[in-house]
Amino acid sequence: MGTIHYLLLLGTALLMNTCQRQQNNEINQSEAKPIWQDEFDGNGMPDTTKWSYDVGGHGWGNQELQYYTKANPKNARIENGLLIIEAHKDSMENNAYTSAKLISKGKGDFTYGRIEVRAKLPKGRGTWPAIWMLSSKDPLQWPDDGEIDIMEHVGHNQGFIHGTVHTRAYHHSIGTQRGHMIQIADCSDAFHTYSIDWTPEKIDWFVDGQKYFTFLNEHKTDKEWPFDKPFYLILNIAVGGTWGGLKGVDETIWPQRMQIDWVRVYKNQ
Repeated sequence: MGTIHYLLLLGTALLMNTCQRQQNNEINQSEAKPIWQDEFDGNGMPDTTKWSYDVGGHGWGNQELQYYTKANPKNARIENGLLIIEAHKDSMENNAYTSAKLISKGKGDFTYGRIEVRAKLPKGRGTWPAIWMLSSKDPLQWPDDGEIDIMEHVGHNQGFIHGTVHTRAYHHSIGTQRGHMIQIADCSDAFHTYSIDWTPEKIDWFVDGQKYFTFLNEHKTDKEWPFDKPFYLILNIAVGGTWGGLKGVDETIWPQRMQIDWVRVYKNQ
């Protein structure tokens, strides 16, 4: 009886210790303060102290069909506490569509951390929304300097969210990119939180706190892991392109919008 009683007490103590650690972790997470954020409160235009625009319509290396405008409320605005990025079927400089691509380069650049974006995605064949990151290095050499795709979704594969990295060793142009996908059936009907947890050892991908992919630092060369320097955030909707337009573009669905509730960046715990 003494041995059994001791084992029961030991088991109870271990369980209580585990529960306490979990509770402490939850408290730390809930009390964490972002080191950079945009809550998109109110109405108007995106905050120019946090966001700039990539502008142009040259295909962006993927044969995309849109022209990215600068500070045009038709394509990017804050409306009722949400950032709206909206793609329209209207021509500009020989491009059949317009959209917006917001970047935080020089205004929000990060090495490691937890990056979270709460968003509702557009829907329809030809849409290609993305929440992603590129190296802040200038001039940029792709894929050598790396790319982190926090969230990509293509309308011809509705409801499947992709998280991916691209490096010199691992990128889609040679079919070696590293990534995974998760099904989120209502991604175009409801808001979800898309996030990564980026450390010197790995990058984890999550949707609503559910981890679905990990990319490990193999500790080889920069060809495998260029993710030890500052990166900036990118929010955009592309139209068509080599992946987004793989099954064509439905010309009847426009305009289409991505709605973003907030962007928050936390220091690693």
